[in-house]
Amino acid sequence: MSNAAPTTKPIHVIGGGLAGSEAAWQIAQAGVPVILHEMRGVPGVKTDAHHTDGLAELVCSNSFRSDDWEYNAVGLLHQEMRELGSIIMAAAGDHQVPAGGALAVDRDGFSQSVTARLEAHPLVTIVREEINGLPPEDWDNVIVATGPLTSPALADAILKLTGEESLSFFDAIAPIIHADSIDFDIAWRQSRYDKEGPGGDAAAYVNCPMDKAQYEAFIDALIDGPKAEFKEWENVPYFDGCLPIEVMAERGRETLRHGPMKPVGLTNPRDPKVKSYAIVQLRQDNALGTLYNMVGFQTKLKHGAQAETFRMIPGLQNAQFARLGGLHRNTYLNSPQLLDKQLRMKSMPRLRFAGQVTGVEGYVESAAMGLLTGRLAAAQALGRDLSAPPPETAMGALVEHITGGHMAGSKFQPMNINYGLLPPLEAPKVDEAGQKIPLKERGRAKKRLMSIRGLTALKAWRDAG
Repeated sequence: MSNAAPTTKPIHVIGGGLAGSEAAWQIAQAGVPVILHEMRGVPGVKTDAHHTDGLAELVCSNSFRSDDWEYNAVGLLHQEMRELGSIIMAAAGDHQVPAGGALAVDRDGFSQSVTARLEAHPLVTIVREEINGLPPEDWDNVIVATGPLTSPALADAILKLTGEESLSFFDAIAPIIHADSIDFDIAWRQSRYDKEGPGGDAAAYVNCPMDKAQYEAFIDALIDGPKAEFKEWENVPYFDGCLPIEVMAERGRETLRHGPMKPVGLTNPRDPKVKSYAIVQLRQDNALGTLYNMVGFQTKLKHGAQAETFRMIPGLQNAQFARLGGLHRNTYLNSPQLLDKQLRMKSMPRLRFAGQVTGVEGYVESAAMGLLTGRLAAAQALGRDLSAPPPETAMGALVEHITGGHMAGSKFQPMNINYGLLPPLEAPKVDEAGQKIPLKERGRAKKRLMSIRGLTALKAWRDAG
């Protein structure tokens, strides 16, 4: 890494979430001083979703989703970030908990690790303060990584600057249950298709089975249960990747059986010959294994109704909740109109934006945009030209999406990383040994080729930069 010249001005990063923490780390590792501004920790200042003042706190799930870089786009993004020295991926690896094929973390240990590493870095200064409005004019290299919970004062200032209306959506939080309140005479441990995760555990999930009558009664309770109301926010669209469970139920009685409650790949050891009509899965939420979160069960049910409804699930009839579900509002920019390929505000290029506020969705995607803006800002400070990674990479594909990759004339919406964002590649007909690939397996083989192409392009970009 380069060493900063004594006269190098610090880069300012606003927001100490996943994106801001990653951006600050990348800047410091490049040898440039960085000041990280975080409003949590200031007396009387809080957000609607955070519970601590730790950096990179996870407010929703504890999962970074699939860690399979060969056949899953988010796994490819994981690997790209590792290749670029990501602090988020390093801390996730150090605080991993069993989660089948996914990468999940002990959320407290993860946040504490990121915080400690940044506090210990000699080029990082952490300032606990709220930025009320646009950054001072003498801050000529700024990354705004305030995420979906941007403070009202800063959000209003950005909107006045851009003249664009902010797009926003609801984001729901899943409940967390004490493990010792789960009835293991009914529930059992198994990962779908017995797939081993990064930690080698093929039984990382707790499964609660339902027959048809139980499922139908549960759907009725979800639909009929009292919901939280949000008045002026009520007409804001949801992001499809994080729908509340009852909203999915309202879209069709079978929707959940083909979504988070699908019964495929799981066998009840107490009655192997009988297939469950639906299955609720819980995933370990902390390193001690004392807490489990309900997978895909984000909700806007009122708290009293949540406890009553979720205790209808076999195995959870005595469930004790460490945290009930909730809902908070997320805000993101109309990035194709407002940001350039360097993720700079077109009307004020001294401001870069990173994380979920740009229109990426998900922990890893947000952190990846923080990583990229950190490198771009550091290169600028050091007088070097650096472009975004090529679109063949997962990281570059996200940049393409948020700076103009959506359908022309359509409304810009948040997006998780997926292979559909990468340039197309023809499915191979033969494998590396020259053997013909069966037709039904060619799609999977294509994903692997796209991932190999992406990592190759990412390493070339890294080495050239």
